[in-house]
Parts: sequence; C-alpha cells; structure tokens
Amino acid sequence: MKDRKLHVIHLAHELFIEKGFQATSIQDILSYTGISKGTFYNYFSSKAELLMAIFKDSYKLMEKERDALLIGKSPQSIDVFKQQVEQQVMFNHKHQLISLFDEMFISDDIELKAFIRKGQLQTIKWIYYRFIDLFGENRRAYLLDMSIIFLGILHQLSKYYTELFQSSVSITKVVQYSVERIVEMTNQVATKEVQLFSPSLIDTEINDLLGTETQDEIKYLCELILETEALTKDEELLIQFIQDELLLRKKPRKFLIDSALETLKRTDSIYNKSSIIRLQSIVHNTSSPS
Repeated sequence: MKDRKLHVIHLAHELFIEKGFQATSIQDILSYTGISKGTFYNYFSSKAELLMAIFKDSYKLMEKERDALLIGKSPQSIDVFKQQVEQQVMFNHKHQLISLFDEMFISDDIELKAFIRKGQLQTIKWIYYRFIDLFGENRRAYLLDMSIIFLGILHQLSKYYTELFQSSVSITKVVQYSVERIVEMTNQVATKEVQLFSPSLIDTEINDLLGTETQDEIKYLCELILETEALTKDEELLIQFIQDELLLRKKPRKFLIDSALETLKRTDSIYNKSSIIRLQSIVHNTSSPS
C-alpha cells in the first residue's frame, strides 16, 4: 500500500503542475491516477492533505540530496554551503515546487497555511545552524536575523533572475552573490552588535512547532539504517541507543549521540551514510540540554 500511495503522490504532483492545484478537482485526480474515490480518501482526507504529502515527499528527497553534499566535507566550508543552497534552489525549480507553493500561499485553507509556516520555519532553522557552522558560536546572537535576511535575498534574486533570463542554469551566480552579501552583512552587524530577533526563538516557538514532525523523521531514518543487512549487533545497538536518546529521554545527551553517529559513519557496513548525516543535522538543530 505504501508504494501505491507514493505512486499516487507522484502522479498527483504531475497533475497539479499541469493544471494547477486550485483548478484540479478530486475527480481529475481519480481519473489521472486510476484509483477509486474510496482509495483516495483512505490515503488522504482532502486534496489539501494530498498537496502536503507531495511537499513532504519532495522535501525529504531534497534534504537527503542536500545533506549528502556534506559527507566527507567540513561543515565550516562556505563552498559546501553554496553547493547545498544551489542544490536546494535547483531542486525546487526542477520539481516546480515554487508554483505549487504560491498556490498554497493564497489558499484559505487553515491547515495549508499552518503547513506553509512550518516549512518556512524548518528552512530558517537549517540556515541558522549552518550559519553557526560558518560564522561561529561567538556570532550566534545575530544569526537568526541573518538567516531570515539571507532567505529573503535568495528568494527575490532567484525569482527575478529566472524570470529575466528564462533559465535557472546559471543560478550559481545568484547563490554566490547572495552568500557574499550575507557574509558582509554578518560582519557588519557583529561589529555594531545589533540584533532584531533573539536566537532563543529557535529553541522555543520554532521547536514547539516542529517537534512532532522531527520525531517522525528520526524514527524513519533509524528504520532506514536498520534495513542494512550487513549491520553487526553492536551497530544495531548503537542505532537503537540513538533512537531512544532522541525520542525517549527528556534531555538527550548530545555528546554521546554524536559519538555514536561518528562511529556509525566510519563503518563500511552502512551504505546509507546520508541518513546518518541527516540524523547529525537533527541532533545539531535540537535545543541543548540545560
């Protein structure tokens, strides 16, 4: 059933791109995917939930590709960060997610609006922690502001660049320019010690909104790694330990989780290293125990 549902998600993605989300009816979806109305409502409670499933599936793939770019590289490398940002922009263009996102944005559906907000906050949070990697803990106080500004610059420049040149092939220039500007701005605000948003928002409001979805992803990633046939008993125990620490312990011991993940990264039996990289990113992005 999981594979069939995923197939429906992929076909519906094609249909929404072709006709637009608002213009597509449930009957259109049934005809295009070849499923019955009963099957549709068994999978999704509404057309809006189907659209959210499309975004979840797309972004799960995008994050996997993005995090894979860090394998064997330094998180402090600004060139790696540029590659990650470019990959994300190109992925959105390739899968035409921007046009679908715009349709979600103008929707009156409350659930869709909440989903959009959560997605925006997830992106801000990822940028924020990558900026800590790049600019250092001593500039943490200014990096939530810089994350929001960077996304605004990148979004607007990407939009007009692709409209003017009818292509996203040279989006490298836009990413390069955006990153260079944010480096300059970060240096400026750090020198002047000016701040608008407190980074504590990352550990309170944003984490509260993202909590449940993050837990689901942790379970999924751990299950994915456990599917590796060549795992030793010790490696299985390490994965179980990581899952228990992140999901069951009120204040996960990050230093122990980091150590376990580094051990798993070095083993030859795990081919899906990107899942480990993603887990490291989640651990890094959770609020520190007090």
